[in-house]
Amino acid sequence: MNPLVEFAVHAAVAAGENAARIRQGGVVAETKPDASPVTIADRSNELLIREMIEREYPEDGLFGEEGARKTGASGRTWVIDPIDGTRDFVRGNRFWCVLVALVDASLDPIAGVAHFPMLGETYAAARGEGAFRNGERLSASNIASLDKAVFSPNGMHQMAPEPYAPALLNYLSKTWSVRSFGGALDACMLAAGQVDIWLERKAEPWDLAPLRLIIEEAGGRYFALNGTRRIDAGNAVACTPALEAEVRAFFGIPTSAGLL
Repeated sequence: MNPLVEFAVHAAVAAGENAARIRQGGVVAETKPDASPVTIADRSNELLIREMIEREYPEDGLFGEEGARKTGASGRTWVIDPIDGTRDFVRGNRFWCVLVALVDASLDPIAGVAHFPMLGETYAAARGEGAFRNGERLSASNIASLDKAVFSPNGMHQMAPEPYAPALLNYLSKTWSVRSFGGALDACMLAAGQVDIWLERKAEPWDLAPLRLIIEEAGGRYFALNGTRRIDAGNAVACTPALEAEVRAFFGIPTSAGLL
């Protein structure tokens, strides 16, 4: 295994175990200024991962959801979502995960991990080396028609203001199925060939950094609504290669906005 991915897996698994222990004692969510929830487990996990990174890669930078910030000397930055799906975590649903990624100075992911402790699944990828779930290589599906596609939209409650919202329900009705377990799991399922279109209406770099790499290394297509592939674009769309033209056309996503 790539040593950077191996380290990221180790950190994510340790954080998953830490969060599970904390939850056994009961957790209460606070509300942050952006209206998202946070628990003691989120903060404890970020501290744990930060300390592991600073011991192993002291020259690298840090950027975490719960406030970790460090400008490194290496040009690389570790991006951390200590618990993705905090609401699921608090409510006892199994779909929360720990997200860890390493990006270069252009915010292009180098390594990425999504670890789902309650599902016993770890998705991992390194640039140019493929994507894997529990060691098994992943491949996006070859679904080419909308009527056979599984569409996983996340953040439906926030989509009303979007220009595509009025037509979205009709578009969804043309697919074979609509399923949503939460952004990270839906994205990973696309990489595994179990979902064919994924829409994340609103997301931060710590949500998207590992997911973009996992999807692309599995052969999926990833882009933001502005046509770039940047993890700081604020949203994401992914699909099978054969559905790319169809999906871009519906959302009005340009094809020439550049690599990143």
